[in-house]
Formats: sequence, structure tokens, C-alpha cells
Amino acid sequence: MSEKIRFTPFMRQCLVAAAVSINMVGFGCTAGFPGIMLPQLQEPGSTISVTKDQASWLASVGSITLVFGTFNVPSIMSRYGRKVALYAATVVSILAWCCYMLATSYGVLLLGAMAHGFSFGMIAPLRSIYVGECSSPRYRGGLLAICIESQIFGVLIVHLTGSFISYQLTALYSMSFPVISLVIFIYSPESPSWLATKGQYDKCRQNFLWLRGEEEIPECEDMIQAANVLQNSSLSTVKEIIEVVKKKEYFKPIIVMFALYIIIPCTGGLPTAIYGVTILKILMGPEVNANLWMVGLDCVRVVTTGITVFVINKVKRRKLLFSVGSLCVGSQICLGAYMILRNNGLIPLNLWIPGVLISVQMLSISLGMQPLPGVIAGEVYPLQHRGLAGSIGLIMLSISVFSVLKGYMSLISMIGLEGIYFLFSLVITFCLMVVWVLLPETSGRTLQEVEDHFRAPLLEADERQPLTRSVTASYLSINEKRCVRV
Repeated sequence: MSEKIRFTPFMRQCLVAAAVSINMVGFGCTAGFPGIMLPQLQEPGSTISVTKDQASWLASVGSITLVFGTFNVPSIMSRYGRKVALYAATVVSILAWCCYMLATSYGVLLLGAMAHGFSFGMIAPLRSIYVGECSSPRYRGGLLAICIESQIFGVLIVHLTGSFISYQLTALYSMSFPVISLVIFIYSPESPSWLATKGQYDKCRQNFLWLRGEEEIPECEDMIQAANVLQNSSLSTVKEIIEVVKKKEYFKPIIVMFALYIIIPCTGGLPTAIYGVTILKILMGPEVNANLWMVGLDCVRVVTTGITVFVINKVKRRKLLFSVGSLCVGSQICLGAYMILRNNGLIPLNLWIPGVLISVQMLSISLGMQPLPGVIAGEVYPLQHRGLAGSIGLIMLSISVFSVLKGYMSLISMIGLEGIYFLFSLVITFCLMVVWVLLPETSGRTLQEVEDHFRAPLLEADERQPLTRSVTASYLSINEKRCVRV
């Protein structure tokens, strides 16, 4: 953080995002790794043989341990800071890759999958919180999108390299990403928001100035003023936690994130990354080169990533979310309709019709359905107990991901792939309706302004008016009076 390095505030914010993004490439490798490991384990002569049920556990068990990582990270990031929590999550990820490389039994592979889920549970709320707190409102959307979309690049890398080398060597290669990010984290600044909550106001101003420049200092002072009122509050009992979550500024963002996290696995990105070979052969016929198509779809998502980073800073969050949501729902309905028509002999088996439709589905995922939940998670949670709120929201991500990945092959047997497309379309539509009602526009607003929006009593007179600093000041004055009374 030496001022001898003449970087602009934007470049410094990019440094923070780069550290997280490289880490997320490694977690993208984690998401796509079962897609290349499981076929190798099921080949004749494999040193470790697995059944179909064991394979489904390897693909889904991480979504269970994700919960434990999620609920461990708030206390770490609150007590020791965002950087220490990032160190811990990254080290666990490195250990998980070591399990994959050195495994000689199914149990060790399962341990690696569990460790990866635990580490992702830690990093999922951290990535949005840390980057969101270090970023200017004008850049926040794009930087958060880069961090989240980096996972897609990781999926492409692991699918591509895993097609030519063993899963052990692929694990060794994938481990390089968390190692590199760990080194960059050492030179990254601590979050100004966390420093403010700990009363380290001079250090907070120093880091804020280094990251954001002098133009945004008023936001820093607002943040410090809010933290000064809230820094002595802590949660020690379940009753206190419940009382906090009952507040509108907490439960409304949590409901929004519940809906968005349910959407994520239903869009089809995760099932395609893991069960892509099976899905593509059902869609296009058993003779299709499924591995080649899977890499091609990954390329579509990577290319779309670049578009997303540009679009997400130019288009309002709500407009983008509901536009790409409609595109995702439409593509899945068309895929389901195509399969029904083909299965009934009304149209012949065709390679390109489902190929185009599933490419549109992947495009909608990369353009918004995957990055936007992470971007919005970095904007809607209130400063006080932000880690707790993020962890509660991620419970639903764990439940939805586990349910979809563990039961996906069973659903194919029960209702067919076309039935899955129709079912997921209904789920996505319902969740988008919930988000439509509760989510305000967050683009271009400071985190404090978004928090004030959810505190409804201050905005009931005219909720459509742009949020101003006077709202924050009013809230702070109310709380200061309460503190004086106490």
C-alpha cells in the first residue's frame, strides 16, 4: 500500500478484485472438477472405483459442508477481519486439492469434496462483502461481476485440461490459483468498513483514501458515523440473533437472496458443469462428442463474461436480472418442448436445434443469472452483522444446490430431462416474482443508501425518490437518541 506506487484508485480496486477473481478461478475448477473426475473413476481399470450413488455424493456433498463454512466465517471476519477470513478459506481450498491429488480411496476423495464445500462456504459471502466494501459504487457492479464470472473461466480450464490429463494432474494445476491469490491477499488492504466497526477510524480513512480517493471521502465519514453508533452491538444468544433478523433491513435482503440462490442451480449451469456429458447425450443423441460440446459451451460462457462486465455497469440491476431471467426461462421451455416433439416423432433428431437452445441458456446464465446474485449480495446486506446476514442467505444456496445435484439423475429417471426443464422454469419464474416485489434498484447507490431503503419507515412517504444522505443522517440521529436514553 505504499504511496510510492502511483496507481489510480480504480487500479487499486482492481487489485482487490484480481486477488478474489484468481481465487474464484480455483473455485470454478472445483465446480467443474467432478465433470472430468467422475468419468475417469468409472472407467475400467481405475485405481479407485465408485458406484453411481458414490459419484452423486462426490458431486453434491460439498453443498452440505458449505453450510458449516458459511456459519464459521462470520465470526472470523467480524473478529479478525476480512483478510484473515480470506486466508483461512484459501488454505482450506489448497488442502482440498491436496486430497484429490493424493487420494488412494473413495473416502479421501470424499474428504476433498467436503473440504472444498467448506472453503466455498467461507469464500461465498466473503467475496461479495470484501469487494463490495472496497469498491466505488461506479465500479462495484463490474468488479463483483468479474469475481463471480471468474468461476466460469475455472470451469472451462478444468474441463479442457481434464480432457487430456489425469484428474490428479488437473488437481495439481488447479491448486495454483488459490496459491497465487493467497500471495496477492498479503498485499491487499483490509476492508475500511470492518476497520470502522472496530473503531480504527484513522486506519479506516487511510485505507478508504488509498482505495477510493479523496472524491468519495464523504461516504467514508457517513460509514464511520454509522459504525460509531453500531460498533458496540454484538450477538451472544439465539434470541438476539432472531431479534436482529426480524428487522426489515435484515429479513427483506435475506428473502431476496433466498430467491436468487434458489435460482442459481435451477438455471442449469451447475448441473451442466457436472453432468454435462449425460445431459448432452440425451439432448443430441448418444453419438455426439459430448466432451467437445461441453468445452464449447464453457467457451460461450467465458466470452459472455466479458460482455457481462461491461453491461453490468451500464444497465440497471433490475432490468438486467429480469431480462436475462426471461431469456433463461424461455430457453428451458423451448428445450423441453423440443424434447417432447422429438420423443413423439414429430421432429427428427437434430444436433443444432438443441445446441443453439442450450447455448442461449448458457449465455443467459453468464450474462446475469450467475453473477447477479453475487453482485446483489455485496450490496443489500446491512453493515451491522453483515457476515451473519450473508451466511443465513447462503443456507438456501446450500439447500438448493444439494437438492439439485444430488437428485438430478433421479429426476431424469422420473420425469425426464424435458420435465426438469419445465420444473426449473416454474421455479425460476416464481423466485423472480418474489425479487420483483422486494428488490430495489442498487446500481449507483452507496451501500448505506441501499441499507436505508430497506429500513421502510424512513421511506414510506415516497419510496420512489432517490435515496439521499439525509436518510442516513435521520437514521443515525434516531439511533444516537436511543443510545443517549440507554
